[in-house]
Amino acid sequence: MTLRILFAAALLFLPTTFVSAQGFATRDLASLAKDMERVLGPHFISRTEDGQVALSCLSCPSSPIVGVALGRQNDGTEQRVREGKTTIQQLRAQCRARDPSCELTALNVAPAVGWITSYRMGSMAGATAVIIRDGDVLTIRSLSEDPAIARANAVKMTSFAHQIIGK
Repeated sequence: MTLRILFAAALLFLPTTFVSAQGFATRDLASLAKDMERVLGPHFISRTEDGQVALSCLSCPSSPIVGVALGRQNDGTEQRVREGKTTIQQLRAQCRARDPSCELTALNVAPAVGWITSYRMGSMAGATAVIIRDGDVLTIRSLSEDPAIARANAVKMTSFAHQIIGK
């Protein structure tokens, strides 16, 4: 009887899925900072802190600023998007409810999930990319006086997504 109870108790602690959580392949954004500067343009400079890179160009028209940051997001968004319980159309509707000018499109960042938004913020324009894998989140925020530049810079930074998230 004791062996049967131990076996039953052991079954309670078996994982419910056999897929192991991978998370991101790297958490070292500092090693990518110089490459990020080059992708954005010759006048960009970067400042790095643990899990963050801030990039700016003081001599560029439209005063662009880009932030790339790593974090954690365990609110269930990733799972709901993966399962189709939350669709890109629903995320777009939520974005437009906050700001009618908001545009949201999906990003092709498998095995992660992600999207990018473009929006106005007073006299500034912004673009934010969110990429999530196993609770790790990569957030790219781009601001500029020019909406096209804000979005273009955010899109340029998504080119680093696969180096960060892995395969």
